[in-house]
Amino acid sequence: METVQTDLVHQIEKYNQVEKQRSGEMAYEHLIYRIKSVDSMEEKCRRKGLPVNAHSALVELRDAIGLRIVCRFLHDIKLNIDYIKQIPGCKVIQEKDYIHNVKPNGYRSYHMILELEEPFRDVDGNQPGKFYAEIQLRTIAMDSWASLEHQMKYKHHIKNAALIGQELKRCADELAACDLAMQTIRNLLQEEPEGEEENQ
Repeated sequence: METVQTDLVHQIEKYNQVEKQRSGEMAYEHLIYRIKSVDSMEEKCRRKGLPVNAHSALVELRDAIGLRIVCRFLHDIKLNIDYIKQIPGCKVIQEKDYIHNVKPNGYRSYHMILELEEPFRDVDGNQPGKFYAEIQLRTIAMDSWASLEHQMKYKHHIKNAALIGQELKRCADELAACDLAMQTIRNLLQEEPEGEEENQ
């Protein structure tokens, strides 16, 4: 699993450098990754009503390897999606767009499940093997909001939970408006000044 994760991270870091050379800007702000603990995988298998075994954890759930790509601007998310779809041996088998289809609580992010072909044996004995990873792509604003929402979700006995939920939803909407405004400003800054071509 670690080798699969390392290979995928290397491919993402590689295209980030390609984009830096092409445009002068990085494709993303930062990249976070992890492999789920055995306890966490077992708990999710039970929660989903699956047999508690390696096949369920690594094939049925498909998120044992998890990556988060945090971007500065909305358009960078699309840029990263396009790059990911070009990674050799990588097949996108599921996409969920929670940016245009926002969850009721205000959650925004773009999720992808990848099927990765690697030259070694997988849990079912296939070689080359098939391995799975989940990637979440979001802006810095979305990521900050999600960290707060995560704290609320897993913290017990919260006072005024309904009020906090309402405030989180309001903040999510305001941050989304800021993301759009920031993207608009960036687009304006990148426009060629009038008469620029004539002066060259």
